[in-house]
Amino acid sequence: MPRNRRPRSSDRSKPAPPSQLRIIGGRWRGRKVAFAPIEGLRPTGDRLRETLFNWLQFHLPGARCLDLFAGSGALGLEALSRGAAAVDFVELDRGAAQMLRQQLDLLQAEGGRVHNCPAEVFLSQATGAFDIIFVDPPFAGDLWQSTLAGLIEAGCVAEGTLIYVESPRDTRINAPAGWQLEKEKQAGQVCLRLFAA
Repeated sequence: MPRNRRPRSSDRSKPAPPSQLRIIGGRWRGRKVAFAPIEGLRPTGDRLRETLFNWLQFHLPGARCLDLFAGSGALGLEALSRGAAAVDFVELDRGAAQMLRQQLDLLQAEGGRVHNCPAEVFLSQATGAFDIIFVDPPFAGDLWQSTLAGLIEAGCVAEGTLIYVESPRDTRINAPAGWQLEKEKQAGQVCLRLFAA
């Protein structure tokens, strides 16, 4: 009578190993941090981050920041590395949020707080305005306009707040009244915009 075959290691479904990104400036320059390998998660690449943080370099020291669709945490971690005082990371996916907490612990980043909830839930409970806000939602969700309106309604934007918006190249962004487009760059199929309220 045949015995039950023990499953080979190849038969077992293994969780995908974490992916990595590199912090490109500031006190953690060159450090690699892990993030959850979640489908659709696309951290802002090195060259685009370099462009963005060149735009922000004089505004980061001591800034209070919001990374609203944090994902890998690339933008918020880069901000902390370059002198931001505090970053609220908002991430819906539980695994991504947990991985981000682990990376903040490894970096001993006291200014980072992770909120594992939908963006709209965070905004409904937000208290006070931010100096810099990163808006880089999943491209498939078409969340840009509703998110910008939600930021204003929640009181997260004050005079002088800088709002970074990353979107597909052909996506039209209608800036809320009173916002000025400070910087814009297209790279491949992606568009970077920096607005000032």
